[in-house]
Amino acid sequence: MLSLLISALVATTIAGALIASQVSTGMTVFLSTVGFVGAFFLVGFLVRKKMSKVQDELQERMLAAQRRMKMKVQQFQNKPGGNVKQIQRQLEADQRAMFREGLELTKGLEPFRKWSLLTGRQIATMRLQFHYQLKEFEQVDEILATCGFLRGPMMMDPMAVAMRMARCYKNDDLEGAKKVFKRRIKWFRGSRGTLLYGLMSWIYVKAGEPDEARRVLLKAKEATGVETFTRNWEHLSNDRVKSFSNAGLGDEWYSLYLEIPPVPKQQRMRGNGRGPRGF
Repeated sequence: MLSLLISALVATTIAGALIASQVSTGMTVFLSTVGFVGAFFLVGFLVRKKMSKVQDELQERMLAAQRRMKMKVQQFQNKPGGNVKQIQRQLEADQRAMFREGLELTKGLEPFRKWSLLTGRQIATMRLQFHYQLKEFEQVDEILATCGFLRGPMMMDPMAVAMRMARCYKNDDLEGAKKVFKRRIKWFRGSRGTLLYGLMSWIYVKAGEPDEARRVLLKAKEATGVETFTRNWEHLSNDRVKSFSNAGLGDEWYSLYLEIPPVPKQQRMRGNGRGPRGF
């Protein structure tokens, strides 16, 4: 990457100048190392400063779109007689537009890829999540296929890990989902592991392994204290597999598209609905 190359050139220049000046070997090595580290961090700081402008714009666009959708939901809930299917279609269209815009904005990060080893992985992580939310699973699988040492999307966010596990399940790779879960869950302490515990227990239930699901839920309720896990553990312990539900995990769970979320409810009018004169 260019930052490493520039830093190496700075260190080489310093070393050449010091050797020509007959400075001691120890001091030459020390000052060259300082020059390399200093140049590396200076270049990195300048690049991150420019990158942050693009990232801030992307984040602000996403937050603005989410605020608009939240306002639409609130208006729908407070207005009786609305068309449920119509508001669902509107929200789905708004979400697709938001994710499309996010994908387009990631192109603004491409020029920074050559400056840092991690920039390419950051771009891949964002595109993974946008494509997933757009249900473009072929592109998702292509991105996940690049995973490896210092390659592909970064699995530092629970949602990215959950998406990878969900794709393993959908591609009939139960062992792959288990492997990802066992490798990554230790990095997400407390409530950060909620989605992964919920997903892994759900996968075990769907795979016909309720005992393994119960084992996961036992760890989950101790690690997170989430009531949903306690209820699901009790259901499985009493052979009520059909009562198992991750609905309590909310929007994060449904954003994996493994189950259909419930229809939003409208707020009912109080009284008999008649006018002040009884009409």
